[in-house]
Amino acid sequence: MTWETHPVTPDRFEDFADVINPNRRGSHCWCLSHRLRAQDVEELGRGDREEAARALCARDRPPGVVTYRDGLPVGWCSIGPRLENPKLAASRLIKPLDDLPVWSIICVVVRGGHRRQGVTTRLLEGAVAWAASEGAPAVEAYPVDPAGERMDLTMAFVGTRSMFEKVGFEVVGTTGAVASRLPRLVMRRWLD
Repeated sequence: MTWETHPVTPDRFEDFADVINPNRRGSHCWCLSHRLRAQDVEELGRGDREEAARALCARDRPPGVVTYRDGLPVGWCSIGPRLENPKLAASRLIKPLDDLPVWSIICVVVRGGHRRQGVTTRLLEGAVAWAASEGAPAVEAYPVDPAGERMDLTMAFVGTRSMFEKVGFEVVGTTGAVASRLPRLVMRRWLD
């Protein structure tokens, strides 16, 4: 089995879409709702969410990475500098802990039919490696710690504490935000 992770450039857009929106529904989030304000979507895609996502992928720094298993796209991770995510940068609930120019993971998706097969670990490892290659000093994530509680799977994109601990993240704080009525943590992995 071979694993590869690559930034979502325009030539990989269809692979990204196959993971997050296989039916190409126009009303689907296209992983924009946590990254862009409505006016940004309007400006980038003339109101079309898919076109806005395409425009993001055409920027000098793509909005994240896709992981492939044996050539098939199986995972998506939205990752980039915190300050390049307007909604996160302006959040009153997920505030910066310090002045370090961290990169943030704001969404993780594993393609249907490929869950519980180790994709998330490979995806996060690949996302962190890409951030390191781009000069990120650290990567942050904002998961929940369900501690045995049932999680609403519609919010599973935020991830759980244990999935980030598996790839070297540690808890460094808490946020004012919640997901599935559970408080979101701030987890960080420092990069060398």
